[in-house]
Amino acid sequence: MLRHVSSIWQHLPPELIARTESCIQNACQQAANQGEAFIFFRADDIAAPGSRFTRLLEVFSFHRAPLCLAVVPAWLTRTRWQALNRAGQLAPSCWCWHQHGWRHTNHETHGKKQEFGPMRSRAELEHDIRCGRQRLADLLGKNFYPVFTPPWNRCDQKTLAVLKNLGYAAVSRSRGSRPPSAEGLSNFDVNVDLHTRMEKSPAAGWKNLFDELRRGIASGQCGIMIHHQRMNGAAFDFLEILLRTLARHNKLRLVDFKDLKYTAS
Repeated sequence: MLRHVSSIWQHLPPELIARTESCIQNACQQAANQGEAFIFFRADDIAAPGSRFTRLLEVFSFHRAPLCLAVVPAWLTRTRWQALNRAGQLAPSCWCWHQHGWRHTNHETHGKKQEFGPMRSRAELEHDIRCGRQRLADLLGKNFYPVFTPPWNRCDQKTLAVLKNLGYAAVSRSRGSRPPSAEGLSNFDVNVDLHTRMEKSPAAGWKNLFDELRRGIASGQCGIMIHHQRMNGAAFDFLEILLRTLARHNKLRLVDFKDLKYTAS
């Protein structure tokens, strides 16, 4: 079922290609003194095959662009994994399959949603992290990469300590998330949100999206978050525009989590 689609995807604005190029060119100029800027795409809430998921992988396969896929372990079955894997067979080296919580269930009684938040004990958190990792390891085998994306991009200090102790390569949240991760646990954070946007006005949504993209690239490491269930035709069209534009800039390097771990080590 198609979830809520942001107002910016009701129709694409005029001169979008030129605006996208201008945004990225400006960001590259700001990042020039840092050398290469690294860009990754992270697709969340992965588990069920479908037409939008297949189209997403077709887009990234066509552009030979890497994609980090955050898989919800409790939603995944062997049959579903076989279908997801088949959808990616055109370019298997493009995918970085990793862990998206355990059940994607909110356990907080007030405040913002969290599956791995302060209402739960460390033992409960560790149990769910281990369960999720074991299921993905069993189903995905060597395709599983040990990065943890907490649902809703939030987790508490106990969770971060567990992730470090269990040997995860990194945690991926929103840029500037608190608390900070433990020393030795890398942060592969997103700072551009393509699809879970809440602006009422499409004009405001586009301005904010381009501001996020500009700041992210200028920082030297830009993470772009995707929710394919919230994508319509216009959202897929913009994704094509964005990937083509990024590929034209030789100072921008499209990477996945494995590449980022190597460059950070």
